[in-house]
Amino acid sequence: MRHGRTNYNDLNLCNDDPNRDVHLTNKGIAQAEEAALALRDVVFDRMIVSPLPRTRQTAEIINRYHAVQITVHADLADIRSGFDGKPVCDYFAAIALDPLRMRMNGGESLLDHKQRVLCFIDWLKMQQDKVLLIVAHEETMRVFAAYFEGGVEDHQLRDIHVRNCEFKHYLLTGR
Repeated sequence: MRHGRTNYNDLNLCNDDPNRDVHLTNKGIAQAEEAALALRDVVFDRMIVSPLPRTRQTAEIINRYHAVQITVHADLADIRSGFDGKPVCDYFAAIALDPLRMRMNGGESLLDHKQRVLCFIDWLKMQQDKVLLIVAHEETMRVFAAYFEGGVEDHQLRDIHVRNCEFKHYLLTGR
């Protein structure tokens, strides 16, 4: 699941610093509450979130119906763009020459981020949980969609769009 709408979504700003005041807006809270109702009958073993507070805030709303452990996993963090607190359009302009490989201001490339998320998926395969809710970010959800749905080339990752609080159901095989 992607987190609910945030103040930085409204401002079109990048964020990968967990210490910035990025939080769900009233709309984001309402989105999470709606998702919580839709997921209330699912029996989760655990919820895993990124280190960015908006994912925990979303998970805590969902967890009102579940009361399961919420854990943080660093590999779920949003892409480290190198543009924290700056306009998303500036980031896209900076990486336009090579959107897959460009690293800006000490950040990571889209392919670096993809590799980090794939490491998380490998870690996930070793877990004993049967049903998890993972609350992450659109960039992370793109990698999940490409991995689990298949048929997505790296240059097509940005063509995948995931709405705030949109959730998808995937099955891990090979455990």
